[in-house]
Amino acid sequence: MKDYTVTITVSQTPEEVFTAILQIPKWWTKDFEGSVAKLNDEFVICHPGQHYSKQKLVEVIPGKRLVWLVTDSTLNWLKKDQHEWTNTKMIFSITPKGDETVLHFTHEGLVPEKECYARCGQGWKMVITEGLVRFIMEGSSFRQ
Repeated sequence: MKDYTVTITVSQTPEEVFTAILQIPKWWTKDFEGSVAKLNDEFVICHPGQHYSKQKLVEVIPGKRLVWLVTDSTLNWLKKDQHEWTNTKMIFSITPKGDETVLHFTHEGLVPEKECYARCGQGWKMVITEGLVRFIMEGSSFRQ
């Protein structure tokens, strides 16, 4: 099973990338409630009638790594298992490479065998490679 992954490279420092990831409403969605300041913080993403997910910060290494565990989820548009995201992890690994920073994103548990894989993979690609990259590089939200 191959988890969904996407990798980006930016000119900002690992610390700047890490700080940007924590500002979820600026690059993922404004439908955000909760906190992402420290280990065990929890937050909810909710698009009524489409997507609900509750995440918990289970690993925080400033400038290097963030891991969110999805503790509850409902993807209303799925036909087989609307709770596919529950117990999956979103992993952000940050590595310096010369004057650049490499961000490797993995949605652990989002695999091709899952109904959500194709559509969620397209969504993550857009959110990470467009939204997060733009926010990291320009400081502006792509979800205006």
